[in-house]
Amino acid sequence: MESAICLTQESKTPWNKDKIIGQKRPLKLQEVWSIRIRLQLAENLRELALFDLAIDSKLRGCDLVGLRVSDIAHGPTIMHRAIVLQQKTQRPVQFEITGQTREALAAWIAHANLKDGQFIFPSRKHASPHLSTRQYARIVERWVISIGLDPSSYGTHTMRRTKATLIYKRTKNIRAVQLLLGHTKLESTVRYLGIEVDDGLELAEQTEV
Repeated sequence: MESAICLTQESKTPWNKDKIIGQKRPLKLQEVWSIRIRLQLAENLRELALFDLAIDSKLRGCDLVGLRVSDIAHGPTIMHRAIVLQQKTQRPVQFEITGQTREALAAWIAHANLKDGQFIFPSRKHASPHLSTRQYARIVERWVISIGLDPSSYGTHTMRRTKATLIYKRTKNIRAVQLLLGHTKLESTVRYLGIEVDDGLELAEQTEV
C-alpha cells in the first residue's frame, strides 16, 4: 500500500501523525454524486472544484493542493488533459479533466479572480500559500460525514482511489489504471486497489505469454 504521508513545503509534520492509517475505501458512484449534489446546492464553488478535480486527477493530496491555474488552463480555457510532476516519484502523470470538472474549475477561478501563476486553492491561512494536506484531509472528512459515512474508513486517498477503482471494475485493465495513478510497479497498483486473488487469477487466465 502506498504511503499516505505527503509532506508540504509549509509543514514538516504529516497530517496523519498519530492517526490510525489503513487502506481507505473508495467512494461508490452514488456516493460521489451525493457529495457533488450537496456542494452544488450549497453553491460552494471552491469545494465543488476541489472535489471534482480530486476525483478526475487521481493525484496524491500533496500534488493536488499544489496545482496552479497554469497547470490546468490556457488563459480562460480549462484543458481537457493535464500533466504534472509527482512529488513522491518525480515522474510525470497525466489526467483527464471532464466537462463537469472544467465547468466547476472555471466558475471557481472566475469567482476567486485567480491568475495563471496562482495556486488553484489558496489557503485561507496566512502561513500557507495554498491549501495544506491537513486542511484538505479535514475537508474530505467533512464531505464523507455529510452523506453519513464513517470518516475513519475514508480519507484523502479515498479521492485518489475512487475513479481508479471504478475504471478497474469496469474494464479490468490493471495496466491502464497503473498509468493513470502514476505507479512505477504493477504490484503497487494491485495492492493499492485491493484486488483480490480471484481477480488476479482471472487476469492471469486472460493473459498469454
